[in-house]
Amino acid sequence: MSEPTPEETPHADPPPAPVKDPLRRSRTSGAWFAVILLALLLLLLVIFIGQNTQDVQVSFLGWEGQAPLAVALLVASLVGIMLAVVAGSLRILQLRRRVRRT
Repeated sequence: MSEPTPEETPHADPPPAPVKDPLRRSRTSGAWFAVILLALLLLLLVIFIGQNTQDVQVSFLGWEGQAPLAVALLVASLVGIMLAVVAGSLRILQLRRRVRRT
């Protein structure tokens, strides 16, 4: 059997381009969702502060004083978050160095 010439070979249509979904997620929609989520979190934080205004005695490494309960809890939370960020960042740097070596 002889091979068909290019004129005789049936041409297949190229596959159709994927249709973009107009409702798909985008950076803008992700940012908008983050803004709404942060606004709700801020609202909850304001309610928390408003309900916990009584002063409490705070002692830490020889430092003593009075502070509103909400402020003391928020400062303690922020210090904990910062410690976690530092530990996580150091681990990421360690892994990046290891990947560069190999």
